[in-house]
Amino acid sequence: MNKKKTLVPQHVAIIMDGNGRWAKRRLLPRAVGHSEGMKNMISLAEHARKLGVKYFTVYALSTENLSRPKEEIEGLFNLFRKYFSQNVQKLINSGASVKVIGDLSSLPKDIINLIDVEIKKCKDDCDFTFIIALNYGGRSEIINAVNKAVTLGEKISEQSFEKLLYTVDVPSPDLIIRTGGEFRLSNFLLWQAAYAELYFTKVYFPDFGEKEFDEALEEYGKRERRFGRV
Repeated sequence: MNKKKTLVPQHVAIIMDGNGRWAKRRLLPRAVGHSEGMKNMISLAEHARKLGVKYFTVYALSTENLSRPKEEIEGLFNLFRKYFSQNVQKLINSGASVKVIGDLSSLPKDIINLIDVEIKKCKDDCDFTFIIALNYGGRSEIINAVNKAVTLGEKISEQSFEKLLYTVDVPSPDLIIRTGGEFRLSNFLLWQAAYAELYFTKVYFPDFGEKEFDEALEEYGKRERRFGRV
């Protein structure tokens, strides 16, 4: 990608769809597709950072995904156990920060402990933040924030409300990419996506590499963002 001609968004978020269908097309177990997707997720994060993206959010597991077959969910958790520590440490060593957002309380205890241990290693003054949405749902995030506001007993503004969200201190995404051929947000960053540019592709996530990512950024650079203004 020609960085001189392409506007690089500050925050890119990705709905990583199509892992299972990628595997099915190759007559492979769905778990293989999720494994390939996990590897690609890390590669794209590193590529995005090189291009100048400051925040990179991935939709790893939605609240609705937990209703999938137990075997598949456990396989996803095992992938998280396998890849999280080594890749988080790699990012931290390179000067990046990592955040995990979502309702973590209902996850397996060892996953919660793993996240807690690794996140504590992150420093505040980083040039890149990798955000993993795990057991995340946009509606539940908003309801959770509303309940916090009720507890505070204060009238709130948009600005103060945003401080009650999981993404506090993280700017709203400039670009949201969805792979896999579906054309919806699927309960992802509903509040934060208000003025995000949306980019949809039929490419399954394991095949959505650097070239495809660069094409998405090139398309983003052609758009005029008016935020409701003329």
